Amino acid sequence: MTTEHIVVVGGGMVAHRFTEALRARDTGGRYSVEVLAEEPRAPYDRVALTSYFTGRTPEDLQLGDPALWDDPLVTLRRDSGATAVDRARRVVTVEGGREVAYDHLVLATGSYAWAPPTPGADLPGVFMYRTVDDVAALRGWVEERREALGRPVRGAVIGGGLLGLEAAGALQGLGCVSTVIQFSDRLMNLQVDEGGGEALKRLIEKLGVTVRVKTATTAIRADKDGHVGSLIFADGGEQLVDVVVFATGVRPRDELGAAAGLELGARGGVVVDDTCLTADPAVTAIGEVACIQGACIGLIAPGNTMAEIAVDRLLGGASTFPGADTATKLKLLGVDVASFGDAFATTPGALEMVYADPVNGVYKKLVLTDDATTLLGGVLVGDASAYASLRPQVGARLQGDPAGWLLPEGAIERPNVELPDEAGVCSCNNVSAGAIRDSVNHDGCTDLGAVKACTKAGTSCGSCLPLVKKIMATELEKSGIEVSNALCEHVEMSRAQLFDAVRVAELTTFSEIMDRFGTGRGCDICKPAIASILASLYNQHVLAEGRAALQDTNDRVMANMQKDGTYSVVPRVPGGEILPEHLILIGQIAQDYGLYTKITGGQRIDMFGARLDQLPGIWKRLVDAGMESGQAYGKSLRTVKSCVGSDWCRYGVQDSVGLAIALELRYRGLRSPHKLKFGVSGCARECAEARGKDVGVIATDKGWNIYVGGNGGFTPVHAQLLVEDVDDEAVFRIIDRYLMFYIRTADRLQRTAPWQQEYEGGLDAIRKVVVDDSLGICADLDAHMARHVDTYEDEWKAVLNDPERLKQFTSFVNAPDQPDPSLAYVEQRGQRRPATPQEREAGPVLIASTTLEVRS
Repeated sequence: MTTEHIVVVGGGMVAHRFTEALRARDTGGRYSVEVLAEEPRAPYDRVALTSYFTGRTPEDLQLGDPALWDDPLVTLRRDSGATAVDRARRVVTVEGGREVAYDHLVLATGSYAWAPPTPGADLPGVFMYRTVDDVAALRGWVEERREALGRPVRGAVIGGGLLGLEAAGALQGLGCVSTVIQFSDRLMNLQVDEGGGEALKRLIEKLGVTVRVKTATTAIRADKDGHVGSLIFADGGEQLVDVVVFATGVRPRDELGAAAGLELGARGGVVVDDTCLTADPAVTAIGEVACIQGACIGLIAPGNTMAEIAVDRLLGGASTFPGADTATKLKLLGVDVASFGDAFATTPGALEMVYADPVNGVYKKLVLTDDATTLLGGVLVGDASAYASLRPQVGARLQGDPAGWLLPEGAIERPNVELPDEAGVCSCNNVSAGAIRDSVNHDGCTDLGAVKACTKAGTSCGSCLPLVKKIMATELEKSGIEVSNALCEHVEMSRAQLFDAVRVAELTTFSEIMDRFGTGRGCDICKPAIASILASLYNQHVLAEGRAALQDTNDRVMANMQKDGTYSVVPRVPGGEILPEHLILIGQIAQDYGLYTKITGGQRIDMFGARLDQLPGIWKRLVDAGMESGQAYGKSLRTVKSCVGSDWCRYGVQDSVGLAIALELRYRGLRSPHKLKFGVSGCARECAEARGKDVGVIATDKGWNIYVGGNGGFTPVHAQLLVEDVDDEAVFRIIDRYLMFYIRTADRLQRTAPWQQEYEGGLDAIRKVVVDDSLGICADLDAHMARHVDTYEDEWKAVLNDPERLKQFTSFVNAPDQPDPSLAYVEQRGQRRPATPQEREAGPVLIASTTLEVRS
């Protein structure tokens, strides 16, 4: 069969979905795909653009599996904007004049950021907010102006919709004093009603962002240096600014289609039918550039639907566009906002049920038919926890008492929802409740990760995951498959259940625990988990009382094993503050032992390449100088990163270094279900990246804000605000309780972010426990942490004082003084690294000797 060539013009999210879906379904290799991307990078998650300001790179935002672009039937052309389409010849011309032939053309050019014609909009310091390059330029400008002006940068965002509030959050994250200018009478006027807009305005102003509604900007004036200087308003007012961001909407990139003679909609966009085909059967348009059913839709979910329809049609299917689901749920400046269905009650006879709590910043509205039985739509501001269950019920009979969906949790029982198969669950990826059930019943998925991989549900914005998990669990139970939280085959309890059982029974050894609550001799899953539970409960040494055999490799030798079998040495550097003599000592040790050194993102120094038999000697020198283990090897507190704070920085408002050191010294050695990382920033500029940490503390003029549940790694998550404007004493008290509650209730190897997401009631429920003492356990949590602080000991110092434990640090049991002869290195940038197999064969390489030096 001859392969037909598809050319996709555009390298955005919808182009990626089309390419991914085609390669997944075109198993016979009927089509090859060439993607012409205007930007110099692979498709990335434009929805998560604001996360670029929290330290993520363009590569972190890349969509899907990078292996897609290595597929022999897929070609990605970066920096290849299309300039013309010749439909008669079926050829696309690319910048530079190169021509690309196609059998079928897919226009996925998206949209561009539009700004109203405003005098001064071309001044330096005026930005759009659409691409990675836009936000990179914005960040560079703000940092440059802050340095030049010697004060906080004054920022303004023109436009108070979704993108405008995202941009305001970005400016605030950069430490700017931010104002949102909105022409309409309320924020997010296309998504929320007047009541919701007022609630949103109050919440955002509470976070330090000024909001001006019913305000028209007529001009932008320059300052004396020719940079942006002020905004002029229609009412005669003026506001001084140092940076301006336009977020006033988007327009379809339809110029290519227009020049090719394709029909455009009344308000732009290439006109397509319900199959996403244009009047030319060889040309499809999808995403924001497509005018479908009379409108261009600027949301990712309908764009993904169009991509799937286009693929289905190319492969002989009969799917058609079902209409756009314009429901949205997002977190803007930390505030939950959701809108779905007929949010403005335009249906004749529609009833509106409203719950408003201005004190707590909550506004909820349900729109129902005149008999109050069928759900038509809704608006949720401040608390959108019911969104995942409500949105799929739009157009169907609302299950349960409507008041149960509106009133605060606990005021009235919330209905238990059983959605019909056709109900949509994941609008981003067009996944129904039936598809999720099929993944369990027919495809054999038994956990959330498998369901996500099989159906794509929850892989975009993630707002549907609670509902996905609930449907999955229900189906497993119906099938007679027990939804097991067992730790492993030897322990039927979950980690949290086992933790409480061991605590109540006051068991102190692995044998006692297995005799009482387990079977057999244990395994690689339950042994380290039980060792961690014992360490968390009693704060005893990980190698004490025969526990060494329970530990993972790294804990067993109290060092991280590297790829060549050597280990890293990481002394603790509390808060990133280090004495000159300690720096010199680390340098001397690295020279003496020939170790590779690197400064880490956690503000400490790693030394790589130490042999097992060298670890005690290295640590003795460090301990004798007053340093201690940084526990880089353990599921425990790793680091507390800090900026220099008010001691040195002219922008600092609190002593971030002092607090970081106090936190690190308080929680050092605290064993937990997974590693813990902290950050402390001395002002809102957030130089310590605290909101990417498990616990982040950010200074305010009134004290400290505490953020929790931020994680990096494979699935980065922004930390959420737990409390604000608290004093030093409250910082320690609240973090004490949060950590202890996490340690008690999290699953094995579960980090704080997924724990918060999966804990019933989420962060709001956790806040009630650790701040309001809703369970009456705070005194117990306080006492547990106090015992940890009082009984802390440095693990390496204890080992150095115990001759029996020192015996395990030998390369060979039968030749304790003989180093491992298999270690070989090459020089690179003035330091050594492990030699590759090819380099070993080519030789010569550096061979580790029995002395402290490295000889060739």
